[in-house]
Amino acid sequence: MSIVETVDRKSLREYTTLRLGGPARRFVVAETTEDLVTTVRELDDAGEPVLLVGGGSNLVIGDDGFDGTVVRIATTGWSDDFRTVAAGQDWDAYVAATVAAGLGGLECLSGIPGCAGATPIQNVGAYGCEVSQVVESIELYDRRARKVRTVPADELGFAYRTSVLKGTDSGVVLSVRFRLFDDGLSVPVRYAELARTLGVELGTRVPVSEAREAVLALRRGKGMVLDARDHDTWSAGSFFTNPIVAEADVPRVLARIAEVVGEDVNVPRYPADGGVKLSAAWLIERAGFAKGHPGPGGRVSLSTKHTLALTNRGGATTADLLALARQVRDGVYERFGVELHPEPLLVNCAL
Repeated sequence: MSIVETVDRKSLREYTTLRLGGPARRFVVAETTEDLVTTVRELDDAGEPVLLVGGGSNLVIGDDGFDGTVVRIATTGWSDDFRTVAAGQDWDAYVAATVAAGLGGLECLSGIPGCAGATPIQNVGAYGCEVSQVVESIELYDRRARKVRTVPADELGFAYRTSVLKGTDSGVVLSVRFRLFDDGLSVPVRYAELARTLGVELGTRVPVSEAREAVLALRRGKGMVLDARDHDTWSAGSFFTNPIVAEADVPRVLARIAEVVGEDVNVPRYPADGGVKLSAAWLIERAGFAKGHPGPGGRVSLSTKHTLALTNRGGATTADLLALARQVRDGVYERFGVELHPEPLLVNCAL
């Protein structure tokens, strides 16, 4: 096995943006695609439990850690035409490079932490854009067939914050290929807050650099751009997905909200497959959880900038974080009858 590092009982705190998680029984780093495939294949042959980690931005690891081998995906770089990127490449550095080259398609996904290979797994999205809109294909190591294959976008089963890859360990994303635009303009602006920031109408295309800077400014204002000095960014980003209420349940839920909050309230809602998507942040705030709401001992809290992020204020444990998550989830359900679901992957822990 060709790897750059092997460590036993290595703490995983430094490999998650939450800075939480116990030790891995074994920890290895793979810097090339060949090493990554070889490492995973040999671990599978040995019957060893495997946890793949990239940027750790969408990961909550239990305080007991992981009783197996953590493989850190550290592959980097992109093709000369910028359209194919290695799975372990820092996502925002790649987006910045495409923007600097005058290529459009990814600019509204600026500032999102993590690695490129994770983006199609959970269909990363922000400010009216999702990677599913621009993914052309992925290169995947199929752990069951024991071979590398190319999977086109239409076989990835993209939906809101998910794909056929999410929640399964059957494949390892090795690289992602995107459809990018070479006219120097962004995708049409679809998000009202971003349109207001840019001073344009919805549907307008703007220079990619302008779109990127506007998105970064909005994300910084919400504590959604990583900064080691700012505990509001010690998070996994949005902890809960926006709930989708089935069409048949919408009248009941809206009536419940009107009863609790007021009949004249304007409930943010958006069309979704099979129902209506509500704003998790809006529900959390109206359920009585303000920005900065503290968890156990003040070691965790909701972000002081955005109620959708659960943050480590320093010295926290994963148990602290999950206690706060349960409080928020249960409070929203008790008040409105709407169930919130976590967006991050939970490893050796549960809500």
